[in-house]
Amino acid sequence: MNVGDAAERSGLPAKTIRYYEEIGLIRPARADNGYRDYSRDDVHRLAFLRRARNLGFSIDDCRQLMALYQDRDRASHDVRQIASAHVRAIEEKVRELQSMRATLQKLVHACHGDERPECPILDDMAGVVEEDRAVHA
Repeated sequence: MNVGDAAERSGLPAKTIRYYEEIGLIRPARADNGYRDYSRDDVHRLAFLRRARNLGFSIDDCRQLMALYQDRDRASHDVRQIASAHVRAIEEKVRELQSMRATLQKLVHACHGDERPECPILDDMAGVVEEDRAVHA
């Protein structure tokens, strides 16, 4: 099947499929006319990659997971190790996002939101401290 059919069946845009081929994540056969010829297995691998990327795995992680998926002699602990590392990274990102949210909530609360030009949100982003505000007032 052509890239359009593979895109429709895998749920990935054709541009993404071509990119995955360019970086070696997938290697479709070539027809006699030189066009890509995607098999059902290729579409299955593309769907696998779509799901892995939707779970937030990096391209390098996807490369490792794909290799493990295709290796029938794999040890499941290798897969678990990659997934566990990803969970830890997600947890760290959640902590960072919660901290950002808390900071922004404080700044929004401190901002009067009126017609005056003073804005604690912009002051914070500019690194203005309380002493600087007093000098400029």
